[in-house]
Amino acid sequence: MAGPPFDDRDGLIWYNGDMVDWRDAKVHVLSHGLHYASAVFEGERAYGGSIFKLTAHSQRLVDSAKALGMTIPYSVAEIDAACNDVLAANGIVDGYIRPIAWRGSEMMGVSAQATRINLAIAAWAWPSYFTPEARLKGIRLKTAPWRRPSPETEPVHAKAAGLYMICTLSKHKVESEGYDDALMLDWRGQIAEATGANIFMVMGDGRLHTPTPDCFLNGITRQTVIELARARGIEVVERAIMPDELANATEVFLTGTAAEVTPVGEIDQYRFTPGDITKQMIADYEAAVGLVRPENAAAQ
Repeated sequence: MAGPPFDDRDGLIWYNGDMVDWRDAKVHVLSHGLHYASAVFEGERAYGGSIFKLTAHSQRLVDSAKALGMTIPYSVAEIDAACNDVLAANGIVDGYIRPIAWRGSEMMGVSAQATRINLAIAAWAWPSYFTPEARLKGIRLKTAPWRRPSPETEPVHAKAAGLYMICTLSKHKVESEGYDDALMLDWRGQIAEATGANIFMVMGDGRLHTPTPDCFLNGITRQTVIELARARGIEVVERAIMPDELANATEVFLTGTAAEVTPVGEIDQYRFTPGDITKQMIADYEAAVGLVRPENAAAQ
Protein backbone atom coordinates (compact mmCIF):
# COMPACT_ATOMS: atom_id res chain seq x y z
CA MET A 1 0.00 0.00 0.00
CA ALA A 2 1.43 3.37 -1.02
CA GLY A 3 2.03 6.15 1.46
CA PRO A 4 4.14 6.68 4.58
CA PRO A 5 4.76 3.77 6.98
CA PHE A 6 1.93 3.25 9.40
CA ASP A 7 4.00 4.06 12.48
CA ASP A 8 5.06 7.47 11.16
CA ARG A 9 1.98 9.47 10.23
CA ASP A 10 0.23 12.60 11.39
CA GLY A 11 -3.05 12.13 13.21
CA LEU A 12 -4.66 10.79 16.35
CA ILE A 13 -5.46 7.26 17.50
CA TRP A 14 -8.02 6.35 20.15
CA TYR A 15 -6.08 4.24 22.67
CA ASN A 16 -7.75 2.78 25.78
CA GLY A 17 -10.10 5.73 26.07
CA ASP A 18 -7.74 8.59 25.16
CA MET A 19 -6.81 10.29 21.92
CA VAL A 20 -3.05 10.03 21.56
CA ASP A 21 -0.65 11.27 18.92
CA TRP A 22 -0.39 8.74 16.08
CA ARG A 23 3.34 8.16 16.64
CA ASP A 24 2.85 7.57 20.39
CA ALA A 25 0.28 4.75 20.02
CA LYS A 26 2.72 1.95 20.83
CA VAL A 27 2.76 -1.46 22.50
CA HIS A 28 5.57 -3.25 24.31
CA VAL A 29 7.59 -5.85 22.43
CA LEU A 30 6.48 -8.44 25.01
CA SER A 31 2.77 -7.88 24.44
CA HIS A 32 0.98 -11.22 24.46
CA GLY A 33 -0.89 -10.34 21.26
CA LEU A 34 2.40 -10.11 19.35
CA HIS A 35 3.72 -13.47 20.54
CA TYR A 36 0.55 -15.58 20.70
CA ALA A 37 -1.87 -13.86 18.29
CA SER A 38 -4.29 -13.03 21.13
CA ALA A 39 -5.79 -10.17 19.12
CA VAL A 40 -8.99 -9.47 17.23
CA PHE A 41 -9.76 -6.62 14.88
CA GLU A 42 -12.29 -5.04 12.54
CA GLY A 43 -12.12 -3.32 9.17
CA GLU A 44 -14.70 -0.62 8.56
CA ARG A 45 -15.29 2.00 5.88
CA ALA A 46 -16.63 5.51 6.18
CA TYR A 47 -18.50 7.08 3.29
CA GLY A 48 -19.43 10.76 3.52
CA GLY A 49 -18.46 10.83 7.18
CA SER A 50 -20.66 7.87 8.15
CA ILE A 51 -19.25 4.43 9.02
CA PHE A 52 -21.21 1.77 7.17
CA LYS A 53 -22.87 -0.78 9.49
CA LEU A 54 -20.77 0.48 12.41
CA THR A 55 -22.72 -1.27 15.17
CA ALA A 56 -22.55 -4.61 13.36
CA HIS A 57 -18.76 -4.25 13.20
CA SER A 58 -18.48 -3.24 16.86
CA GLN A 59 -20.64 -6.18 17.92
CA ARG A 60 -18.53 -8.57 15.87
CA LEU A 61 -15.39 -7.20 17.53
CA VAL A 62 -16.86 -7.93 20.96
CA ASP A 63 -18.00 -11.39 19.86
CA SER A 64 -14.61 -12.20 18.33
CA ALA A 65 -12.90 -11.22 21.56
CA LYS A 66 -15.22 -13.48 23.55
CA ALA A 67 -14.37 -16.37 21.22
CA LEU A 68 -10.73 -15.87 22.25
CA GLY A 69 -11.61 -15.67 25.96
CA MET A 70 -11.17 -11.88 26.03
CA THR A 71 -13.63 -9.34 27.42
CA ILE A 72 -13.22 -5.90 25.89
CA PRO A 73 -13.74 -3.32 28.69
CA TYR A 74 -16.01 -1.15 26.54
CA SER A 75 -19.60 -1.63 25.44
CA VAL A 76 -20.67 -1.84 21.80
CA ALA A 77 -22.12 1.68 22.12
CA GLU A 78 -18.84 2.98 23.54
CA ILE A 79 -16.88 1.37 20.70
CA ASP A 80 -19.28 2.93 18.19
CA ALA A 81 -18.72 6.35 19.77
CA ALA A 82 -14.94 5.92 19.81
CA CYS A 83 -14.91 5.00 16.11
CA ASN A 84 -16.89 8.12 15.27
CA ASP A 85 -14.65 10.23 17.51
CA VAL A 86 -11.43 9.06 15.85
CA LEU A 87 -12.92 9.69 12.43
CA ALA A 88 -13.83 13.24 13.41
CA ALA A 89 -10.53 13.88 15.21
CA ASN A 90 -8.62 13.06 12.03
CA GLY A 91 -10.97 15.00 9.74
CA ILE A 92 -11.69 11.93 7.61
CA VAL A 93 -14.83 11.87 5.49
CA ASP A 94 -14.12 8.83 3.28
CA GLY A 95 -11.74 6.34 4.80
CA TYR A 96 -10.95 3.14 6.64
CA ILE A 97 -11.30 2.47 10.36
CA ARG A 98 -9.32 -0.22 12.19
CA PRO A 99 -10.31 -1.15 15.76
CA ILE A 100 -8.07 -3.76 17.38
CA ALA A 101 -8.15 -5.43 20.79
CA TRP A 102 -5.24 -7.41 22.20
CA ARG A 103 -3.75 -8.92 25.33
CA GLY A 104 -1.02 -6.79 26.87
CA SER A 105 2.38 -7.50 28.41
CA GLU A 106 1.39 -8.27 32.01
CA MET A 107 2.06 -12.00 31.46
CA MET A 108 4.28 -13.87 29.02
CA GLY A 109 3.42 -17.45 28.18
CA VAL A 110 0.56 -19.42 26.73
CA SER A 111 -1.49 -18.84 29.88
CA ALA A 112 -2.42 -15.16 30.08
CA GLN A 113 -5.51 -14.68 32.25
CA ALA A 114 -4.07 -11.63 34.03
CA THR A 115 -3.21 -9.63 30.91
CA ARG A 116 -4.98 -6.35 30.26
CA ILE A 117 -7.31 -6.28 27.26
CA ASN A 118 -6.35 -3.17 25.31
CA LEU A 119 -8.38 -1.45 22.61
CA ALA A 120 -7.14 0.99 19.99
CA ILE A 121 -8.89 2.53 16.99
CA ALA A 122 -7.16 4.19 14.03
CA ALA A 123 -8.58 5.74 10.87
CA TRP A 124 -7.03 6.84 7.61
CA ALA A 125 -7.97 7.78 4.07
CA TRP A 126 -7.99 4.71 1.84
CA PRO A 127 -9.04 4.40 -1.81
CA SER A 128 -10.19 1.22 -3.55
CA TYR A 129 -8.49 -2.00 -2.41
CA PHE A 130 -7.89 -2.84 -6.09
CA THR A 131 -7.27 -0.29 -8.85
CA PRO A 132 -10.29 0.99 -10.84
CA GLU A 133 -8.83 -0.64 -13.97
CA ALA A 134 -8.59 -4.04 -12.25
CA ARG A 135 -12.06 -3.69 -10.78
CA LEU A 136 -13.63 -3.00 -14.16
CA LYS A 137 -12.00 -5.85 -16.08
CA GLY A 138 -11.84 -8.31 -13.20
CA ILE A 139 -8.93 -9.23 -10.95
CA ARG A 140 -6.78 -12.36 -11.33
CA LEU A 141 -6.85 -15.10 -8.67
CA LYS A 142 -4.88 -18.30 -8.22
CA THR A 143 -5.67 -21.11 -5.80
CA ALA A 144 -3.73 -20.72 -2.57
CA PRO A 145 -1.21 -23.26 -1.28
CA TRP A 146 -2.84 -23.01 2.19
CA ARG A 147 -6.36 -24.00 3.22
CA ARG A 148 -8.96 -22.74 5.65
CA PRO A 149 -8.92 -24.93 8.80
CA SER A 150 -11.68 -27.06 10.26
CA PRO A 151 -13.91 -25.42 12.93
CA GLU A 152 -12.56 -28.00 15.38
CA THR A 153 -9.04 -26.55 15.10
CA GLU A 154 -9.51 -22.76 15.28
CA PRO A 155 -12.14 -20.15 16.30
CA VAL A 156 -12.98 -19.80 12.61
CA HIS A 157 -15.90 -17.38 13.03
CA ALA A 158 -13.84 -14.78 14.92
CA LYS A 159 -12.02 -12.01 13.11
CA ALA A 160 -8.85 -13.07 14.87
CA ALA A 161 -5.37 -11.91 13.90
CA GLY A 162 -3.86 -15.40 13.89
CA LEU A 163 -6.31 -16.68 11.29
CA TYR A 164 -4.84 -14.27 8.74
CA MET A 165 -1.33 -15.72 8.76
CA ILE A 166 -2.22 -18.21 6.00
CA CYS A 167 -3.88 -15.36 4.10
CA THR A 168 -0.67 -13.32 4.09
CA LEU A 169 1.37 -16.35 3.05
CA SER A 170 -1.09 -17.19 0.27
CA LYS A 171 -1.40 -13.63 -1.03
CA HIS A 172 2.39 -13.17 -1.09
CA LYS A 173 2.80 -16.42 -2.99
CA VAL A 174 0.34 -15.59 -5.77
CA GLU A 175 1.37 -11.93 -5.99
CA SER A 176 4.91 -13.10 -6.69
CA GLU A 177 3.45 -14.87 -9.73
CA GLY A 178 1.58 -11.81 -11.01
CA TYR A 179 -1.86 -12.46 -9.53
CA ASP A 180 -3.96 -10.01 -7.50
CA ASP A 181 -5.23 -12.38 -4.82
CA ALA A 182 -5.55 -16.02 -3.84
CA LEU A 183 -8.58 -18.29 -3.80
CA MET A 184 -8.63 -20.26 -0.57
CA LEU A 185 -10.11 -23.73 -0.32
CA ASP A 186 -11.13 -25.25 3.00
CA TRP A 187 -9.74 -28.39 4.63
CA ARG A 188 -12.22 -30.48 2.61
CA GLY A 189 -11.10 -29.00 -0.72
CA GLN A 190 -14.22 -26.89 -1.13
CA ILE A 191 -14.11 -23.25 -2.24
CA ALA A 192 -14.06 -20.99 0.82
CA GLU A 193 -13.09 -17.36 0.09
CA ALA A 194 -10.27 -15.08 -1.03
CA THR A 195 -7.61 -13.93 1.44
CA GLY A 196 -9.71 -11.08 2.81
CA ALA A 197 -13.04 -11.26 1.02
CA ASN A 198 -15.96 -13.61 0.39
CA ILE A 199 -16.74 -14.98 -3.06
CA PHE A 200 -19.89 -15.19 -5.21
CA MET A 201 -20.47 -16.96 -8.53
CA VAL A 202 -23.21 -16.60 -11.15
CA MET A 203 -23.71 -20.11 -12.47
CA GLY A 204 -25.27 -21.26 -15.72
CA ASP A 205 -28.64 -21.48 -14.00
CA GLY A 206 -28.64 -17.68 -13.56
CA ARG A 207 -28.61 -17.94 -9.78
CA LEU A 208 -26.00 -16.44 -7.45
CA HIS A 209 -24.04 -19.12 -5.61
CA THR A 210 -21.77 -18.59 -2.60
CA PRO A 211 -20.04 -21.03 -0.22
CA THR A 212 -21.68 -21.73 3.12
CA PRO A 213 -19.58 -19.89 5.74
CA ASP A 214 -19.09 -22.84 8.08
CA CYS A 215 -15.31 -22.47 8.48
CA PHE A 216 -14.66 -18.84 7.58
CA LEU A 217 -16.03 -15.38 8.32
CA ASN A 218 -19.59 -14.62 7.26
CA GLY A 219 -18.65 -11.13 6.14
CA ILE A 220 -20.83 -8.12 6.84
CA THR A 221 -20.46 -7.07 3.20
CA ARG A 222 -21.35 -10.64 2.19
CA GLN A 223 -24.55 -10.43 4.20
CA THR A 224 -25.33 -7.02 2.72
CA VAL A 225 -24.88 -8.23 -0.87
CA ILE A 226 -27.11 -11.24 -0.24
CA GLU A 227 -29.83 -8.88 1.01
CA LEU A 228 -29.38 -6.59 -2.00
CA ALA A 229 -29.49 -9.50 -4.45
CA ARG A 230 -32.64 -10.94 -2.95
CA ALA A 231 -34.26 -7.49 -2.98
CA ARG A 232 -33.64 -7.55 -6.76
CA GLY A 233 -35.30 -10.93 -7.06
CA ILE A 234 -31.97 -12.69 -7.65
CA GLU A 235 -31.96 -16.12 -6.06
CA VAL A 236 -28.95 -16.69 -3.78
CA VAL A 237 -27.83 -20.25 -3.09
CA GLU A 238 -25.51 -20.93 -0.14
CA ARG A 239 -23.92 -24.35 -0.49
CA ALA A 240 -20.73 -26.39 -0.71
CA ILE A 241 -18.95 -25.54 -3.98
CA MET A 242 -16.08 -27.56 -5.45
CA PRO A 243 -13.30 -25.92 -7.51
CA ASP A 244 -14.21 -27.74 -10.74
CA GLU A 245 -17.62 -26.04 -10.64
CA LEU A 246 -15.88 -22.82 -11.67
CA ALA A 247 -16.17 -24.21 -15.20
CA ASN A 248 -19.93 -23.54 -14.98
CA ALA A 249 -19.58 -19.98 -13.64
CA THR A 250 -20.24 -17.04 -15.96
CA GLU A 251 -19.50 -14.26 -13.46
CA VAL A 252 -17.47 -14.17 -10.23
CA PHE A 253 -17.00 -11.37 -7.74
CA LEU A 254 -15.57 -10.78 -4.27
CA THR A 255 -17.16 -8.89 -1.39
CA GLY A 256 -15.60 -7.29 1.66
CA THR A 257 -15.29 -4.02 3.52
CA ALA A 258 -11.97 -3.32 1.82
CA ALA A 259 -12.77 -5.02 -1.51
CA GLU A 260 -16.39 -3.75 -1.58
CA VAL A 261 -17.78 -5.59 -4.66
CA THR A 262 -14.88 -6.50 -6.94
CA PRO A 263 -15.27 -8.49 -10.19
CA VAL A 264 -13.00 -11.48 -10.84
CA GLY A 265 -11.79 -12.09 -14.37
CA GLU A 266 -9.62 -15.15 -13.83
CA ILE A 267 -9.15 -18.03 -11.38
CA ASP A 268 -6.48 -20.52 -12.40
CA GLN A 269 -7.48 -21.81 -15.87
CA TYR A 270 -11.01 -20.34 -15.73
CA ARG A 271 -12.02 -16.98 -17.26
CA PHE A 272 -15.00 -14.78 -16.45
CA THR A 273 -16.49 -11.52 -17.71
CA PRO A 274 -18.14 -9.06 -15.33
CA GLY A 275 -21.80 -9.26 -16.38
CA ASP A 276 -25.17 -7.80 -15.53
CA ILE A 277 -25.50 -9.28 -12.05
CA THR A 278 -21.99 -8.25 -11.01
CA LYS A 279 -22.51 -4.73 -12.31
CA GLN A 280 -25.88 -4.53 -10.59
CA MET A 281 -24.42 -5.62 -7.27
CA ILE A 282 -21.64 -3.05 -7.59
CA ALA A 283 -24.19 -0.32 -8.26
CA ASP A 284 -26.56 -1.45 -5.50
CA TYR A 285 -23.80 -1.76 -2.92
CA GLU A 286 -22.37 1.64 -3.73
CA ALA A 287 -25.86 3.12 -3.52
CA ALA A 288 -26.33 1.44 -0.13
CA VAL A 289 -23.14 2.99 1.25
CA GLY A 290 -23.77 6.34 -0.45
CA LEU A 291 -21.00 6.13 -3.01
CA VAL A 292 -21.14 6.23 -6.81
CA ARG A 293 -17.83 5.97 -8.65
CA PRO A 294 -17.61 7.45 -12.16
CA GLU A 295 -16.51 4.14 -13.71
CA ASN A 296 -19.67 2.45 -12.42
CA ALA A 297 -22.17 5.19 -13.16
CA ALA A 298 -23.30 3.39 -16.31
CA ALA A 299 -24.53 0.48 -14.18
CA GLN A 300 -27.05 2.70 -12.42
